[in-house]
Amino acid sequence: MVQMRNRSGRCSMLALVVFLSAMTQSSAAAPANAVQAWETWTDQSKLLAPVAGIAFGKNVPLPLNIEVDASQRFQEMVGFGASITDASAWLIQHRMSEPQRAALLEDLFGKAPGLGFSFTRLTIGSSDFSLQHYSLDDVAKGQTDEALSKFSIEPMRADVLPVVKRALTINPQLKIMASPWSAPAWMKSNDSLFQGKLRPEAYGVFARYLGKFADAMEAEGLPLFALTLQNEPHFEPSTGYPGMRVDSAARAKLIGEQLGPLLAKRATPVRLLDWDHNWDEPQAPLQVLADPVARAFVAGVAWHCYVGDVAVQAQVHDAYPDKESYFTECSGGEWKPHWRETLPWYMRNLIIGTTRGWAKGVLLWNIALDENHGPHLGGCEDCRGVVTINSKTGEVTRNFDYYALAHASRFVRPGAHRIASTSGEGRLESVAFQNADDNSIVLIVVNSAANTRQFSVSVGKQNFAHTMPGASVVTFVWNPPH
Repeated sequence: MVQMRNRSGRCSMLALVVFLSAMTQSSAAAPANAVQAWETWTDQSKLLAPVAGIAFGKNVPLPLNIEVDASQRFQEMVGFGASITDASAWLIQHRMSEPQRAALLEDLFGKAPGLGFSFTRLTIGSSDFSLQHYSLDDVAKGQTDEALSKFSIEPMRADVLPVVKRALTINPQLKIMASPWSAPAWMKSNDSLFQGKLRPEAYGVFARYLGKFADAMEAEGLPLFALTLQNEPHFEPSTGYPGMRVDSAARAKLIGEQLGPLLAKRATPVRLLDWDHNWDEPQAPLQVLADPVARAFVAGVAWHCYVGDVAVQAQVHDAYPDKESYFTECSGGEWKPHWRETLPWYMRNLIIGTTRGWAKGVLLWNIALDENHGPHLGGCEDCRGVVTINSKTGEVTRNFDYYALAHASRFVRPGAHRIASTSGEGRLESVAFQNADDNSIVLIVVNSAANTRQFSVSVGKQNFAHTMPGASVVTFVWNPPH
């Protein structure tokens, strides 16, 4: 693996496929007590590199010991992935050759040796990562369209829809969620896509607008799994891209009286998720869930990473354990460019923290951006995609965002259940899952310490030992030992 990648994360796709296919074939004949493992070191000398020679035995557990218990089962997983924004889709469609495009999408959405992304997010209208600002029902200033006669998903046809359809062909288990950054300007208090609030008298037409989007996507063969009524509803961007404030009382009223009943009438159900914003205001979704009318229509809560602590996900779940949890956005960027600092943070918070906090699905933000952190129109000027696509050559660089997701998405398949594992001793944090199709167990461990850690992993009376350097990540996979 080391020989196939240079330090920027570029690789030969053909070599990667051949190498990992051989690993997959050899693992089929592995002894019953064998443990497969893949490591990433933040000096980039190992990037999802296989580790040989690990096996269960009846040894004395080490002082640092992670216990895995498959008898304790928690949420069922939808999966991992990233958003197919307008910018990402445009790059994939227009800045890559067909062989490059096919290789990238197979790598991201295909089965091992691909990453197996099974969850993605779309924008309903534009975001800051679009080439122009628009809604799906734009009219001249001062006009309205209460009948939604001008509604159209035409702006998605050139780039977004072809990429999503191809991803769904590669992975038929792909689940699609969607979020608007703003209602059409004519529904808002300031008659603008930027800032402002949804007018109370427009609640009904906005609900129908979102319903028409769900209908249009289903007609394209892309049924929605989930929907939020507003991205980051307590934030009105001041940097020139669409946004809209919808406070908790307004969301509860809109959901309870308009959007919830409308979605409940659909033959194909769509999960309605509240919040879709940061960890720092857990009281905001709790206020919506406290409304008994709205609560009946809310399937769960969606979270972002930019402010606050991941621990609040579990707190909200504990208050309403029948409601699902999803993690729906986090972007890396040049403000945290160093692997040694940022990869452990990603693993500790976004992969381990979110899923231990009951997230059924985990999404990063742009699945791809170019070498100039775009294309974007307003908003974030130094965000990083899961991969970087060179806008002149189509060459792909796999960022540490890619490897953070890969340590989970390649091994934890849709339908897996999170199971119990000890976490936090000696700055070793972990999360474990059991796949539904073959009962294999996946354990993800990050060493957040600066120094090397030696530890054991115990399942019942059997265990194995492993040593990993500081700021590194390992994924173990095994069949339950006899």
